[in-house]
Amino acid sequence: MDNKLQGKKVAILLTDGFEQIEMTEPRKALEEQGIQTHLIAPKDDEVKGWDETDWGDVFPVDVPLNQANPEDYDALLLPGGVMNPDHLRMEKKAVAFVRHFFEARKPVAAICHAPTMLIEADVVRGRKLTSYPSIQTDLRNAGANWVDQEVVTDQGLVTSRKPDDIPAFNRKMIEEIKEGIHERQHA
Repeated sequence: MDNKLQGKKVAILLTDGFEQIEMTEPRKALEEQGIQTHLIAPKDDEVKGWDETDWGDVFPVDVPLNQANPEDYDALLLPGGVMNPDHLRMEKKAVAFVRHFFEARKPVAAICHAPTMLIEADVVRGRKLTSYPSIQTDLRNAGANWVDQEVVTDQGLVTSRKPDDIPAFNRKMIEEIKEGIHERQHA
């Protein structure tokens, strides 16, 4: 554990249909570093993961989105899955929550299909990032410089393509959280 990470808090924004391993493995890596995590969702009680080809496990929501204050967190983690970001992007409060982290210059980590939330928050223009390949055209159309790499870091924004990339994603996410505020992170 690193002393620079002690006392840090990370918001994990999700809803039903998030790719389970894209939440559980990064969350485990964060908690192993002594970082506190909170599952934040539009629902008040629990969310259900997606486990590759079928519904996965149920997880308790730590903080309902309508009670969550992004100022309470040092960084944001956005798991992917196809359904998860597609539903979240319809929630104005979820989009505003994401945008706050960019305005506050805090680290944001998004994997797989989660960068569609970044499109909705209008924070990808001029940024280098990656994602699941099926949304690369959406990201390019929103002004992003999309590349096909295991993990991409751009001034506090960490992105990866798929579950196979999780080890590299976790390392870079923790590194960016350790660095803290990124003056060149922007909305």
